[in-house]
Amino acid sequence: MGPIGIFDSGYGGLTVFREIAKKMPQYDYIYLGDNARAPYGIRSFEVIYKYTLECVERLFAMGCPLVVLACNTASAKALRTIQQRDLARYSPQHRVLGVIRPTAEVIGAYSQTRSVGILATTGTVVSASYPLEVEKFFPDVKVYQEACPLWVPLIENGEFNSPGADYFVQKYIHQLLAQSDQIDSIVLGCTHYPLMMDKIRAYTPPHIRLIEQGEIVANSLQKYLERHGWMDQLCSKNATRTFYTTENEVNTADKVELFFGAAVKVGHIDL
Repeated sequence: MGPIGIFDSGYGGLTVFREIAKKMPQYDYIYLGDNARAPYGIRSFEVIYKYTLECVERLFAMGCPLVVLACNTASAKALRTIQQRDLARYSPQHRVLGVIRPTAEVIGAYSQTRSVGILATTGTVVSASYPLEVEKFFPDVKVYQEACPLWVPLIENGEFNSPGADYFVQKYIHQLLAQSDQIDSIVLGCTHYPLMMDKIRAYTPPHIRLIEQGEIVANSLQKYLERHGWMDQLCSKNATRTFYTTENEVNTADKVELFFGAAVKVGHIDL
């Protein structure tokens, strides 16, 4: 038995982890943020895969039987290869899950016009993971994408509330909506983006629904564990939360406290 691992390239995965811990507080969790090498979205497939695999392997080594990639870029560019090729090197019980498929499975319920926008990193957009996954579940839904390459750097550097961020928030939203006047729902297809929700909402027409992934992924994970009782039995349940970063522990602890409302100790690891 061991904790559930939650991985992200930086702070964004905390938006997912918060919802998972809220829905399933009884489980043990280890959160690993690869802040030292963020952002992932501008990197090549090979680099994203390498970095993601290193973090997954570290979480496995720390006893996690199940790892959730709370990162859209990693889910888009590394998840399938890890699932199909690398898991064979571990015990049959190890599993790795992502955030794109759970979102695609429910997106049709959010749109009346059957036109959905995706705001995401360059890596996620180029992978075309969202259009491909949404088509499997909702062939009638049209997906429009816009890459937002500067949003994650703004967030990771604590500049997302600055006046200078407004220009880039408005720019990418305008470019997305220029693709179709039928878009009635927008997925924040990067787990960092909810940290800028106030600014994103300010520049998005009020009739358009903004969709965060945290609750969606939490619901999906709960259902997964209910369907796979053998995995649920492998996940320890002492209500503990442990945090690690590849960057500065103090800075990360401050960010974690904003999400969980209490001071926490963050450990540092080298990869």
